[in-house]
Amino acid sequence: MKTNRAFPTDSSVATSQTKVIGTVKGPGEGGNQYVFITADNRYVRIGEFVYYEVREIVSDLSKPTLQILGKISDRCLIDHLPDRIFADTEISPEAIAALVGFTYTNPEIYEVTVDVIGYFDKALGFMNPRKSPDPGAKVFLADDDMLRRVLNKKQPGQIGAAHLGSLLLRDLGSVPIALDVKELVSTHMAILAGTGSGKSYTAGVLVEELLLPHNRAAVLIFDPHGEYSTLSDMRGHPAFQGEDGYTPKVKVLSPEEIRIRVSSLDYADILTLLPEMSDRQKSILSKAFALVRKHRAGEYRWGVQDLIAAVYEADRQTDEEGNEKAGSSAPALEWKLERMDRSPYFHTFQHLAPKDLFEPGQVTVLQMNEINQEEQQVICAAVLRQANQARMNTLKELITPEDESYLPYPIFVLIEEAHRFAPANEPSRCKAVLRTILSEGRKFGLGVGLITQRPGKLDSDVLSQCMSQFIMRIVNPVDQESLKYGVEAAGRDLLKELPALTKGQIIISGNCVNTPVLCKVRQRLTQHGGETLDAPALWQTYFQTHRVREREIQQAPVAGRSRSQTVRGVSID
Repeated sequence: MKTNRAFPTDSSVATSQTKVIGTVKGPGEGGNQYVFITADNRYVRIGEFVYYEVREIVSDLSKPTLQILGKISDRCLIDHLPDRIFADTEISPEAIAALVGFTYTNPEIYEVTVDVIGYFDKALGFMNPRKSPDPGAKVFLADDDMLRRVLNKKQPGQIGAAHLGSLLLRDLGSVPIALDVKELVSTHMAILAGTGSGKSYTAGVLVEELLLPHNRAAVLIFDPHGEYSTLSDMRGHPAFQGEDGYTPKVKVLSPEEIRIRVSSLDYADILTLLPEMSDRQKSILSKAFALVRKHRAGEYRWGVQDLIAAVYEADRQTDEEGNEKAGSSAPALEWKLERMDRSPYFHTFQHLAPKDLFEPGQVTVLQMNEINQEEQQVICAAVLRQANQARMNTLKELITPEDESYLPYPIFVLIEEAHRFAPANEPSRCKAVLRTILSEGRKFGLGVGLITQRPGKLDSDVLSQCMSQFIMRIVNPVDQESLKYGVEAAGRDLLKELPALTKGQIIISGNCVNTPVLCKVRQRLTQHGGETLDAPALWQTYFQTHRVREREIQQAPVAGRSRSQTVRGVSID
């Protein structure tokens, strides 16, 4: 007798598929659960897929066998060798078991809980028969072929598929996980992960998939840290070349290249950019904004100086003698508006129009790493608002192809550090715009992807509108708790795995897949721009370089002087 206690490798799992691994004991605590008994611990891992079989009566002559897929959510050791056997580390438990006549090959017995997913229908997806397995029914391990068919709505390489990685509990690459791009960009998505878990890397993989020849998406990235410039490696990369001559365009705009036309801002945008305002100043500014919009109705271009002139027009007072004069608020407002006018990002004429930012087969990266928080908020709000309006007006045929806002195709916007733009308990210029787009953007073909390392600090209404979720390692209890209410699709069983996930391991749930899965993210085709700096190595490099330079200076002869004549450059004669 020999007991194998070693945890199996992925290869050992793959060679033992399509096998019976247990017997149903009965229903579980939940109405959608059942429990089975097994003596084989190799396959009963949290998140693993198993199934039982039932016959569904369709007619008197047809009784097809249905494979009811389920996911292991819990396991418990219910019988094993006596504890005293394990107390002495010098004696083999197997030897003692043999002496007392214990002849079972696997002395441990496990009770395993399974959450039922259902049987797969090509047209309808997973259908739950609401029929629990009978006690004594056999439980099978789902094989790779079955999982490849039923987990993904799209297969890798198909139009509208994004191959993100492979199923975590199987051999690397044996069960590819491909997302449905249509659902991903139309119902919005969120990547939620702790620092260093690989969220930006995952986003880079996703953008690569969107720009491959079988997708050719129109993508815009708000990049507060300057991490996505390496996407320019897609230019000329063989994996991105189409047979028809397609190659993706990559536009990386530095902060110096970002320009927003002042006339595209609304009153709240301008108010965000100004220092603290009194109630009277706000009132005057509101009147002035309405005046300049009225005077310049239909015009694209008006600037801060036009607004200052409108401020003086709005701030008029009448003295006791009936004479009209300028009020006291106008000069203060002029000073504040002049300060805004000095910003390099807001201009009377220059502008990043929707046509400049979006085009099928193009990713545009707005690097905002040198822009302050308030200006980032306004830039993001203005761009999102214009993009949403552009899609609405194009679909309603209110603008022509010559218009700078004409966008006759769906678009996708990815926002890094989303908790900055839609904070949970703070006012934010961008939050209201995001809420509108997330609730209405589906109708107009504007998809949004949010990326954050602090889901607990992200507005719950914004998060709840993201119908596809990518969740990586999160250890902060507040952030974990927020996911239970904002990301119900993931399932409580998988959320318990969050602290145990390692870099590159991810829970995918929501509309982009048929059922929540644990996935290992594939390797990027382009370089990753968000690597953590190796501080000790950089310190060593600097020290060594600095010492070499010092020695060279000390050993270099001084022209026209002997060594006895100078000490540290000072003559001693």
